[in-house]
Amino acid sequence: MGKAAVAQAYADIRAAFAVLNAEVDGRGSEAFSRADPLAGLADGCLDILAGAREVEAGIAALKASAAVAYAESAAVVAGPDVPGRVQEMAVAAEVGCVLALGPRASSSFLATSHAVVKELPLTLKGLRAGSLSWGHAVVMADEAACLDAGGAAALEAHFMDPDASDRARGCPIGDMPAHRFKVKARTWRERHHAESIEKRHAKGVADRRVEFRPDQDGMAWLSACLPADQALAGWSRLTAIARGLPGPDECRSMPQLRADTFANAVLGSAGAEPQSSPTRAQVLVTVPVFSLMGLTDEPAVLDGYGPIPPSMARELVANGAGSFYRVLVDPRDGAPLEIGRTSYRVTGPMRAWLRMRDGKCPFPGCSNNSLDNEADHILAWAKGGTTGISNLGQPCPKHHRLRHTTGWKPTPATKNEPPGWTSPTGRHYASEHQGWEPPRRPHQKRPDGKWTGSIDPIRHGASPWEDALARFLRARA
Repeated sequence: MGKAAVAQAYADIRAAFAVLNAEVDGRGSEAFSRADPLAGLADGCLDILAGAREVEAGIAALKASAAVAYAESAAVVAGPDVPGRVQEMAVAAEVGCVLALGPRASSSFLATSHAVVKELPLTLKGLRAGSLSWGHAVVMADEAACLDAGGAAALEAHFMDPDASDRARGCPIGDMPAHRFKVKARTWRERHHAESIEKRHAKGVADRRVEFRPDQDGMAWLSACLPADQALAGWSRLTAIARGLPGPDECRSMPQLRADTFANAVLGSAGAEPQSSPTRAQVLVTVPVFSLMGLTDEPAVLDGYGPIPPSMARELVANGAGSFYRVLVDPRDGAPLEIGRTSYRVTGPMRAWLRMRDGKCPFPGCSNNSLDNEADHILAWAKGGTTGISNLGQPCPKHHRLRHTTGWKPTPATKNEPPGWTSPTGRHYASEHQGWEPPRRPHQKRPDGKWTGSIDPIRHGASPWEDALARFLRARA
């Protein structure tokens, strides 16, 4: 069949597109609903969108497979006398012309396609089934690039194999935006392959810089690449200062207030805000206690950023950084065990627990993890709802308004799982879960001959992990 089969297949696809476009335009042979045509059309369009997502994923898998097959065939046709690098450039140029991509984008597409087709079978299967997007495949390829075959297989299995013993909890990765999946994939990779994070962090510190990039409409970007703790502390301080500025006549939005505060600080403008602020931002550092004590090399997690080197976490805690509050985790399942005693004495301990449980605004795809998120009763207080963790969410202001002004409603939560959401059309969307895991125990004995980390916090009075941490900090003092 060859080219004739390809031409016929694409003709059928174009015919199907014509049918779908007619349905969207209201020119279909039959209405979605005779009783309520407008509501039927609205619901039918959502079905078309869902189907289009699956088709796009299948097309992406087809493009990747075709690109790899072309590259392999072209290499054979070119023969062994053509240098490999020259052949790669020729293939990238041809693919770029066919797909109207620039040289860099074409090379990137080919590299990702090769990884997906040749090294990531579950990702390719998900694309072909329509359960993943090309954006998810790009994330998987990027995160697996520095892993060996076994590590890449474990990464895929964790997120895509329903029979994996340690499979990811919460909504499937295909149901979350690719940028959210990137956060979860990076966190898993850093947690399970932490041997290189210190080396890569050292290189990142050496590459720190400030960049200027022109934008349109007389605007430009001034940005800095800094160590994560400094960048997040600066962002939190900007937020804290900006939050304290609005008065009765203030018409600037929070982003505008942050921008003006930043400009005043950099330029030393007249009227710049004072260096101290009555509002202190609180940043949570979730760190396995054994890693904090230097017995393992597991990364810590900086709230609002993600995995950080254990050396950075130790520095933040040991030096008593006032804006950072440590969170110790249960060595059996990785869930938050307790927040440091200092944090428990501040107001809003339930809000701190919500931040640990949810990690961000629980609305699907939202990445807002700032202190501006608002505690909200899932079952309203007026309707008998309690003020307990299982009846609370922490939506960002935008999605808090969405909940109270539209038909979007949160679903029940638990002590350790955030609420999902139900749309006005009745479709249910699961929320992300934090993906806690038990921290690794050190493989060594203490001077008294006992294995470290052998205490069961359920049977031990007070807080064994706080006690161990106190001994560690006293030793460093």
